[in-house]
Amino acid sequence: MPTTATPGWPAVVSLTLGLFAVVTTEILPIGLLTSIGADFTVSDGTAGLMMTLPGFLAAASAPLVTAATARTDRRPVLAALLLTLTVACLLAAAATDFRLILVSRALVGITIGGFWSVGSGLAERLVGPSSAGRATAVIFSAVPLGSVLGVPAGTFVGDLAGWRTAFAAMGALTAAVLVMLLLTVPPLPPVQATRPTVLKGALGRRPVHLALLLTFLVVLAHFGTYTYVTPFLEQVTHADDAVITVCLLLYGAAGILGNFLAGARVHRRPRLVLGLAAGLIAAASLLLPALGRSTAGALALLIVWGVAYGAVPVASQTWFTRALPHAPEAASVLFTSSFQATFSAGALAGGAVLDRTSPAAVMTAGGCVAALTVLAVTAAPGAGRPRRATPTTPRQGEPAAPA
Repeated sequence: MPTTATPGWPAVVSLTLGLFAVVTTEILPIGLLTSIGADFTVSDGTAGLMMTLPGFLAAASAPLVTAATARTDRRPVLAALLLTLTVACLLAAAATDFRLILVSRALVGITIGGFWSVGSGLAERLVGPSSAGRATAVIFSAVPLGSVLGVPAGTFVGDLAGWRTAFAAMGALTAAVLVMLLLTVPPLPPVQATRPTVLKGALGRRPVHLALLLTFLVVLAHFGTYTYVTPFLEQVTHADDAVITVCLLLYGAAGILGNFLAGARVHRRPRLVLGLAAGLIAAASLLLPALGRSTAGALALLIVWGVAYGAVPVASQTWFTRALPHAPEAASVLFTSSFQATFSAGALAGGAVLDRTSPAAVMTAGGCVAALTVLAVTAAPGAGRPRRATPTTPRQGEPAAPA
């Protein structure tokens, strides 16, 4: 760890706003999908590539971008990624062909993988070890904030002035965040070069295998179901558009609460936080087919679900960090890749189940996967315990083994 003084909370806020821009841009097409598809005369299924393409590219780009910039100061890397996101938004706003939209979304995917991998593990360097937990919670609040504020605002702008204006506005916001980041974030030399050999060595560690398994299960359970919660509310709850909007907003607000509740406890009790989050997701999705037939029941369960999922990203990141205490950036790379790949895989798997069954069956299947996560967390011996650095020097190209 560098010996320079920590720069403090303004840098954390800049990083959080950067991730907010990344998250919002990633999921912005959800509210604009039909409008964009209609303008370019493509089906909703084809327009859906705007969501799946960035996720898979983010999973691939996380290790590639991080390895390619392994010896580069993290500040200009983050700035370059925000500049790429700005260009992507403006390209989408000016696109004359759907293929240009997909090029834009490819740039978004590269930014997601790089920015999350480089930025999500910087909390301790920015505020010091004593405030790392709170700073991590603030940084990860970008995820629910993007859902609660970013997407509804983008959809509103799109309805009012067209989807191109929504993307142009995101480009302007990202450019402003870029300026703020350059003003508040100091030089951050890489602590350890995250070369491919480091990642290869990390993938051979059993604690990493456990973190990958738990992330895969809980993210698959969540995105395999939540992606299709709107069809459930329409077909099973028989909710109108206004009620669905209220449900999703309250879900997102609950996610913010869950994020901060988890951030305050996850560094001390990572097993409890992730197990409880997975258990609540399992309970909510398994109970929805029965209790979600009424608006009150669906709303109550979605609030529980929101609190639970709000804890998942920060909990998953913590498990990877504990698995690789000497290679925090490698931990962020593996977290980002596994999360984004499972994000897209979960949406595809849930869609396949939905096409063959019903929204209620999707909820039940996802609940069973979440229950498996609880079993895996419970059965893992000594998982998630804090690990102390050893005085020995790791072999070149590999993270050191924990004590």
